[in-house]
Amino acid sequence: MALASLQMFAQQYTLRGKISDDNGHSIPFATVYIQNSTNGTSANNEGEYTLTLNKGQRTIVYRAVGYKQEIINIDLQKNEVKDVILKTEVYQLQTVSISAKGEDPSYAIIREAIKKRKFHLKEVKNFTADVYIKGLQKMLDAPKRFMGRDISAATQSMGLDSNRRGIIYLSESQSKLSFSYPDQVHEEMISSKVSGNNRAFSFNRASDLKVDFYENYQDWGEISLRPLISPIADNALFYYRYKYIGQATQDGQQVNKIQVTPRREHDPCFEGFIYIQDDSWRITAADLFITKKANIRFVDTLRVNQQFLPVKANAWLPSTVRFDFTAGLLGFKVGGYFICVYSNYDVNPTFGKKDFNELLRITRDVNKKDSLYWLEQRPIPLTDEEKNDYRKKEALALKRESKPYLDSLDKANNKVKLGNFIAGGINIRNRYKREYYHFDPIPTSLLFNTVEGLAINYGASFTKRIDTLNNRNFSVRTNLRYGFANRLFNANASVTMPAGKFMLGLNGGSDVADMNNNRPMSNLINSYYTLFERQNFQKLYQKTFASASLSGRITGAWQASIATEWANRHWLANNSNYSFFRKERTFTSNNPLVPGVDVPLFPDNQSFKIGLRTTYNFSNKYETYPAGRRYLPSKYPTIGLSLTKAFNNVLGSDVNYTQLSADVSQSNISMGVYGKTSFYLSAGKFISKSNLYFTDYHHFNGNQVSYYTPAINSYLLLNYYQYSTASQYLEGHLQHNFSGFITNKLPLIRKLKLEEIININYLSTPELKNYYEVGVGLQYLNFRVMYGRSYNSGINATSAFRFSASF
Repeated sequence: MALASLQMFAQQYTLRGKISDDNGHSIPFATVYIQNSTNGTSANNEGEYTLTLNKGQRTIVYRAVGYKQEIINIDLQKNEVKDVILKTEVYQLQTVSISAKGEDPSYAIIREAIKKRKFHLKEVKNFTADVYIKGLQKMLDAPKRFMGRDISAATQSMGLDSNRRGIIYLSESQSKLSFSYPDQVHEEMISSKVSGNNRAFSFNRASDLKVDFYENYQDWGEISLRPLISPIADNALFYYRYKYIGQATQDGQQVNKIQVTPRREHDPCFEGFIYIQDDSWRITAADLFITKKANIRFVDTLRVNQQFLPVKANAWLPSTVRFDFTAGLLGFKVGGYFICVYSNYDVNPTFGKKDFNELLRITRDVNKKDSLYWLEQRPIPLTDEEKNDYRKKEALALKRESKPYLDSLDKANNKVKLGNFIAGGINIRNRYKREYYHFDPIPTSLLFNTVEGLAINYGASFTKRIDTLNNRNFSVRTNLRYGFANRLFNANASVTMPAGKFMLGLNGGSDVADMNNNRPMSNLINSYYTLFERQNFQKLYQKTFASASLSGRITGAWQASIATEWANRHWLANNSNYSFFRKERTFTSNNPLVPGVDVPLFPDNQSFKIGLRTTYNFSNKYETYPAGRRYLPSKYPTIGLSLTKAFNNVLGSDVNYTQLSADVSQSNISMGVYGKTSFYLSAGKFISKSNLYFTDYHHFNGNQVSYYTPAINSYLLLNYYQYSTASQYLEGHLQHNFSGFITNKLPLIRKLKLEEIININYLSTPELKNYYEVGVGLQYLNFRVMYGRSYNSGINATSAFRFSASF
């Protein structure tokens, strides 16, 4: 058997060469494949190709968009070099005529293509293929100084030349791709290589480079907030103009070249050319691009080049898909490409029922292939620049992983400076041992409220990576808190660690806590309103506690957690009346239900309770990485159930109640060009209660200040404490993001790439009856401004602007 394998291997030879046009210029990424097969490759960006073939006679096809294909017969008896010249394709106009209505003939072709769209979409319902993906990003230009600092050392550490130019990312991967109509995908990565990082795994994925213009929309996530409309979508004639360029013969078939341009400059549409075959009306190639005019993000221009080949009689699938891009910001200019080469299609595979539960598999050995393996298996030859990049960055990677280098890096970065106490805190790393110490900066540890006056809440933490493969840590954090007005000292600590496939958390000590356990207002925001606006929204109490929790995934879509806590709760009075401004205002008491009088809200009490939480999101889809499985969001809502039981006379507990609640939610439901919708519904009830205090109530994620933190279950205008309930509630939230559908139609404003937001929030309790809010606003990147109005049983309650920023 071994001898037979060696003989077979010995009968394989390499055909290599360069593909150029008739002017001698190289043709980047031309397709090369064996005729009547799906065994092939692509040239590199300098037109060089390599194809490994069995000994004997072969017919080789060379093809590139815009060129006449070249077919050669070769009898391969040894390694050979074959340079090929492709002539520019000439598209003739005389085979068609303008209609009596003066309509360009391309429209008739496009209408036929639209009619056949669904047929070609599911023409091949199942297949497997070998996929090679290569990604390259280059720094094309960079300033000498950035934000006043010389960046030469930083660019040299990235492997760039003295002009701050060169490759900043280069990776390759090989995968086995399986597909079943309409959207079932499984991809197993066979090998992975990343220049400059011997431990990394390529994030190139065939599914990320999926382009199917037979789909009405191309949803490219963060690149475009709006789905991009295919040139042959059902409604494409509303969005595109077409121009007939001409017709040429390929493989005995007439192929029409059609130019496509958006009817409106800023619609989410492509520009460029598509090639449509007569009679079958299939796309044989596409060369399209989008620019900033379409309001794409992160890049200035994104070009898509797609070529097809027949995989069976009258059925075609992609042979190559390539994305080219350029981007520029603050003097930096970046360009690059990602190319995906498909080969060895099998259009009659047999799949099992669970074969597509796993979308992606990357095992821990895929990045262990040596240079000899890649030399034999790489379908696209490296350029000299890419070879040099691998050599140079491999040496840098070995150096960066050595203990002396890591120790020297830590020694340089672990110096404690006075400025560290002001900004960023103190960070001490031991990279070799994978240990990390952090001490908070002083300014963010200072706070002010009417209970403690000026207070310091200082924290420090220690983290150690104990499971490198699964990215799991052991961590300890401790906090010391002292209020200068009430002279109250508190200290607490927490520990988190892996416990099998779960995470264990242990906490204990004492702290000053918010009576609303959602913590809807941060200490920083409360400090600002207390000192500058003389409004003390936050209501606090002291809690001495010990707790433990265990959480994790039970199986598949089912997650659960259990937590138990013993606590002593002590009400606190106001001790400070100080503010910088607005002396005419009066602070409220620390009793949210009696704001005019500082009387205790509750007596000192103890509680012992156990909480259970479980969720199920109906998702059986997951990705497998060396670090473990990552389950993916479901197209169905997530259902959650929570149960809290407080026990009387256990460890001195004074409370006794049972609370049950249920919720259902889903985020980012696609509405096509109209944006995305999210919703959250929850209902709960205290099904038994003989004794409980305000801190045991069910609280809501309210907001009473201009700055708020957006969340699917947050309110814009609801009082933080007034409507907390000890009986029952019904809560609902609906948010829709139009993703620029409206603002993109407005001149000048469209350049801001704004997203339009609509919020509707509802709450019903025995005390509140029917409360609802309507909010409208705009979002730019992570900045949002909203205007909201609230109503209670049809009566207008209040209205205000809200803004948020996240970093």
